[in-house]
Amino acid sequence: MLIADTALQNSPATSNSLPAWQLQIKQAIRDPAELCQLLQLPASMAEPAQAAAGSFPLFAPRPFVDRIRPGDPHDPLLLQLLPDSQEQLPQPGYSADPLAEQQLDQPPGFLQKYNRRALLVTTGACAIHCRYCFRREFPYQQLPHSLQQWQPALDSLRLDQSIEEVILSGGDPLMLVDDKLAQLVEQLSAIPHLQRLRIHTRLPIMVPERVCAAMLRWLASSRLQLIMVIHANHAAELDHNVAASLARLSHVGMMLLNQSVLLKNVNDTADQLAALSRRLIELNVLPYYLHQLDPVIGTAHFHVPIERGRQLIGELRQHLPGYAVPRYVQELPGEPSKTPLA
Repeated sequence: MLIADTALQNSPATSNSLPAWQLQIKQAIRDPAELCQLLQLPASMAEPAQAAAGSFPLFAPRPFVDRIRPGDPHDPLLLQLLPDSQEQLPQPGYSADPLAEQQLDQPPGFLQKYNRRALLVTTGACAIHCRYCFRREFPYQQLPHSLQQWQPALDSLRLDQSIEEVILSGGDPLMLVDDKLAQLVEQLSAIPHLQRLRIHTRLPIMVPERVCAAMLRWLASSRLQLIMVIHANHAAELDHNVAASLARLSHVGMMLLNQSVLLKNVNDTADQLAALSRRLIELNVLPYYLHQLDPVIGTAHFHVPIERGRQLIGELRQHLPGYAVPRYVQELPGEPSKTPLA
């Protein structure tokens, strides 16, 4: 994972003139000791967190930290971002590239795993370092860093007329500045056979100010159908500021979906998952996927057995309308689509 500030290097603005969302990124918490002190957590938690952060740094935006309950070491939002000593324990079956993405012989930043869809890994920067991230070991340094360097990937999109949907992923694509994103999306819009633009992001949740006027302008100017897949794992992530950011996206015609990861001690009860689905529906976001954890190094302590996941989906179906029950899936290397689990 790249340091998040690298996504801002293409902006000529000074710290005094940066948009609000970029200031939030610059002011994010990087020191586990500072985070523990701010949240009134036991001082004994800081040292093991510092050690675990050595291999995968802490990066915690303050708007998200503000939603964490002070003094609660078991808060489900805290567990998603605080480095844990269990990350350093070797676990059989866990690898640096569990989805075999790094083995694909394709242009830098270009991934095509499924028919009619292609994915652009736009940046390695994120607004938060999720401790369960399946791309925490991805070679982001090999990604294109200019529109010119993106041309081989764009050429691949132009040549394959079967591709109708392009997905912007990362890292988090919305960590790129708006001018750069607008140029990339303009190039994509000019490819006649592309019909849809899908953006996978946590920014509207981590830093709601990211959904700014400049971003809404380039989104609205694209001829492509707009789909955004946000990523919330717990209802407590979706406060009134997040609700406002999602409403702004809906206003420009964005279809909003949510994907979650099933995480031990975060959202592994039916009550937690049902509360998340109800809150998403309230905000006009369709619960889309509940992912089985990808077995990447350092994440085994989040594992929930598949049978438990199936049981949870069964309980949700008893209490929620069908449209509010996410699809429980697992991504397996080489498969033509996500594998349904329940």
